[in-house]
Amino acid sequence: MLVADFDYHLPDDRIAQHPAPRGESRLLVLDAEGDERHRRVRDLPDLLQPGDLLVVNDTRVLPARLLGRRAATGARVELLLAEQRSPTEWEALAKPGRRTRPGERLRFADGLEAEVVAKGDDGRHRLRFSEPVEPHLERLGHVPLPPYIKRPDSPADRQDYQTIFARRPGAIAAPTAGLHFTAALVEALAGRGVALTAVTLHVGLGTFKPVTARLVHEHRMDGERFEIPSEAQLALRRTRDAGGRVVAVGTTVVRALEGSALLSGGEVLAGRGATDLFITPGFRFQVVDALLTNFHLPRSTLLMLVCAFAGRDRVLAAYAEAVARGYRFYSYGDAMLATRLR
Repeated sequence: MLVADFDYHLPDDRIAQHPAPRGESRLLVLDAEGDERHRRVRDLPDLLQPGDLLVVNDTRVLPARLLGRRAATGARVELLLAEQRSPTEWEALAKPGRRTRPGERLRFADGLEAEVVAKGDDGRHRLRFSEPVEPHLERLGHVPLPPYIKRPDSPADRQDYQTIFARRPGAIAAPTAGLHFTAALVEALAGRGVALTAVTLHVGLGTFKPVTARLVHEHRMDGERFEIPSEAQLALRRTRDAGGRVVAVGTTVVRALEGSALLSGGEVLAGRGATDLFITPGFRFQVVDALLTNFHLPRSTLLMLVCAFAGRDRVLAAYAEAVARGYRFYSYGDAMLATRLR
């Protein structure tokens, strides 16, 4: 399977630079026809069924971009904290990264310093900070907006780029399908008889790692940490026993649930783990029945996952339709609702 099989054309003006009011984004219903195909996220209570279980990701985005200077030269440097390894050690991406060498010291505001301990072939740097960095992030950190958002982060992004479900800090990017929800929408869904539960997958660099291979199977995903609470396991079991559907809010939830099922032989069990699951067409889904997701980048692992779930030809045709109708794409963009291809 070629990576080029998951390409499509997207004009730059379709890439959302700011979010729409929550609940007001457009929603392409993949399994509907005519006017019913083009709805709003606020219509979800009409589109889901009593007995459905909505599964959200409660990870919280860290203000993980740090701006500092090289101690030796005073030149500016930008870090994107990717994963914590100890109370004071982190893996991070550095920009510019080629000039950053082991042993070099970096300085930030508030007297915070870091030493470059090691540098990997994948561009990641191991950094040892002079003290735990988390207490400094709320003051010094910036929201790690994706590079296709062509503007600096603003104070509004601290709230806009965080879902209402965010409880557990650890992500470097938002689980963007969750950005569409409001408390009023959740209440309306509950009134419809749609239950809600949360799992955690801390979105890391692996989700956005560019696919540079020519063949899909040559790409390797980085691992991401997830946790399934006992409450979620019980909710999933009750839903299955009652004949309800599991509706994943975002591709991160799909990876957490399906990754857990693979590890445990088919059932989602409570506990912690890590998954480097790369879902491509031909994957056998065991848990998720429906998926609410944003529109993803061409040739990305996220688009491949959606194509595996709902059918490549159907998804790419829907993407072309969304482009023609002026839908907004990517993290701050519109959404799609799809049921699993049987």
